[in-house]
Amino acid sequence: MGLYERTLAKLRRLCLSLPETSEVASWGHPNFRAGRRIFAVLEVYKGQLSLCVRPDAATYRKLAKDERFYVTPYIGNQGWLSLKVDGPLDWREVEDLVLQSYRQVALKRMLAALDARPSKRPGRGARTRRG
Repeated sequence: MGLYERTLAKLRRLCLSLPETSEVASWGHPNFRAGRRIFAVLEVYKGQLSLCVRPDAATYRKLAKDERFYVTPYIGNQGWLSLKVDGPLDWREVEDLVLQSYRQVALKRMLAALDARPSKRPGRGARTRRG
C-alpha cells in the first residue's frame, strides 16, 4: 500500500468517526463532510500529496509560517491550509487539525454529540467551538 492509500485509510477512519460525517468524491479527490460542509480534503496538487483543513484562527497564523504548510489554492482566503504529506505524519497533530476544521463547520447538535463522547481520543472531549 502506497503513501496515498495509507494516508487516506487513516484519515478516513479519523474523519468518519466524527458525528454525522461522510466521504464524497469531489474535484477528483476525497472530501470529508460534516453534514453538507467540507472539513477535510486529501488531494494531490502539483504533484504534492496534501491534507487540506480549516484550523482555528490562532493555529492558522502559527502554521502559515511552518514550511510544511501552504495556503490551500482557491479556498485559502477562507482560512484553509494544506499540510504536505511527504512521509509519515504526526497523527496526533493531524487529529487536532481535523477536529479544529470539523468544529468550524459542524452544527451545534454535531458538536454536542462529539463533546458527549466519553473518550478523549480520537476527537473526543469537551472543547468549545472556535471561530
